[in-house]
Amino acid sequence: MQKKILEFTQILRKSGIRVSPAEALDALAALEGLPLADRCVFREALRSTMVKRGDDVRAFDELFELFWSGFHDDLQRALQSATAHLSALPVDLDDLLARIRDLLAAGAAGADALSDLSRALLTADLAQLERLIREAAQRAGASRLENFLQIGFFSRRTAEQLGVAEAGAALRELATRLEAAGLSREEAEALRALVEAREDGLRRGIRAFLERELQQQNHDFMERFRRETLLEKSFYHLTEDEIRRMREAVTRLAQRIKNVLCIRRRRMKRGKLDLHQTLRRNMSHGGIPFERVFRQRQKQRPKLVILTDVSSSVANVSRFMLQFVYTLQEAFTKIRSFVFVSDLGEVTSLFQAAEINEAIESALGGGGVINVYTRSNFGHAFQAFWRDHLSVVDKKTTVLILGDARNNYNDPHAWCLREIRDRAKNLVWLNPESPAAWGFGDSVMNRYLPYCDVAEECRNLRQLSQLVDRLLL
Repeated sequence: MQKKILEFTQILRKSGIRVSPAEALDALAALEGLPLADRCVFREALRSTMVKRGDDVRAFDELFELFWSGFHDDLQRALQSATAHLSALPVDLDDLLARIRDLLAAGAAGADALSDLSRALLTADLAQLERLIREAAQRAGASRLENFLQIGFFSRRTAEQLGVAEAGAALRELATRLEAAGLSREEAEALRALVEAREDGLRRGIRAFLERELQQQNHDFMERFRRETLLEKSFYHLTEDEIRRMREAVTRLAQRIKNVLCIRRRRMKRGKLDLHQTLRRNMSHGGIPFERVFRQRQKQRPKLVILTDVSSSVANVSRFMLQFVYTLQEAFTKIRSFVFVSDLGEVTSLFQAAEINEAIESALGGGGVINVYTRSNFGHAFQAFWRDHLSVVDKKTTVLILGDARNNYNDPHAWCLREIRDRAKNLVWLNPESPAAWGFGDSVMNRYLPYCDVAEECRNLRQLSQLVDRLLL
């Protein structure tokens, strides 16, 4: 049982469910006083000790069914499906098989020469067939199975290692010998039809076994593939369902960065080893560093000012940028948020008073402080920030601007951005358009570039996470 629990733990980990060694030990301890014959109690004991997040419950239940249900039922269904058409035969197969089993037990017609597989196939011994399939799959290298395109190849390899064709040939030869020993022609033909059908069912069972193994080892393959695809998909082209899933992906990525920040903060709190002072302190110990001295170096968390274009052309980009940054807000001393289309309005209070997704949707609607249905005018918005809010920017402040810089041929007031940059620690501009389009048409991005420390394309989640990685780490 311990070996099976550890195997199950490995499968959970491969599927993204975090199970620590301590939790695996907890599971083993919980099972000691429980009736293992009660499947429901067994499942609940494993789930309660191994699953920490509600999002992982569905994946756990699916993997539990795959791992603990056994292959027995799948194999039985495969054999029954392959032999279902034989009910139309004029021979009573149950009576025929009973007579053949008696002949085999008596060693008639060369029955002693039959292999273990031939006997198990003829008698439909499911336990023996399952054992033989597992051993053959291992010899065929099925542990290297990685995707559904390989199922056919490994099915053939496993059937060859198992000796399915040879077992079928041996049973057909047995039918011929039994016919010569007194079996009627109709009964011999029925036996041959049964052997052919069960051989086909066995091949189906082998394929079902490999599909089950693939599902266990790569349970979340398609989900991971969809997530990777979603990371690369442009914010412009997301469907409503993808927007919902994207929110979950943003939260996961933000959590990963928060974990890295937490580890780095702990290391910085301890400080860096001061080799010179350590050697001086330990001169009395003959230079052996019994006492270590660390340089205490506290890194100041930056302030953040966000200027977000909430015009319809960049609404999706703004939505995910705001979610990402506000999920990471503990990495900043203070965050001030402003939205604009032409007029500028502060929406910081929205994020202090409301749930994050609700606050973001409200901010994208202007937060009740600006008109979002007007034409974009970046120059007018920057001039308003310079006039009314420049005092919030100092040398600890990172100014983050999100927008496409499509200014509808208005005055860009680039000097306002220069004044903001001169007061800030750095100024970062994320543009959802390709750099090839900057400065063409009504884009004034080329006028703003000289005053940006970082100006990069940001049109999907992968680019967004990489940029925030660099900004924080």
